[in-house]
Amino acid sequence: MDIKTTFLNGNLSEDVYMTQPEGFVDLKNARKVCRLLKSIYGLKQASRSWNFRFNEVVKLCVFYKNAKEPCVYKKVNGSALIFLVLYVDDILLIRNDIPLLNEVKASFRKSFSMKDVGEAS
Repeated sequence: MDIKTTFLNGNLSEDVYMTQPEGFVDLKNARKVCRLLKSIYGLKQASRSWNFRFNEVVKLCVFYKNAKEPCVYKKVNGSALIFLVLYVDDILLIRNDIPLLNEVKASFRKSFSMKDVGEAS
């Protein structure tokens, strides 16, 4: 699965300001700056804020982070087992139960705009 506009999903924990972007300048307030509420590409904080946001969503889906590999998560539901591997904006899901897989995909789609790219090769 691929998360669209990944870094735009991150929430900023500090105040970040920027000049008005070219082409979007408000002529009445041309000297004012914009306060960012969300992370954008190019910010030093973008990767970290995205990772914090992703961890929040994963915890809500009752996944547990691997202690030795922080980009690997596991969810167990009875005999059903699913592993999630995150690489920047790509998610690899490994499962033994298709209904659980579909449930996980649906819950992630509630939080992120995603594209299912099919089986891994």
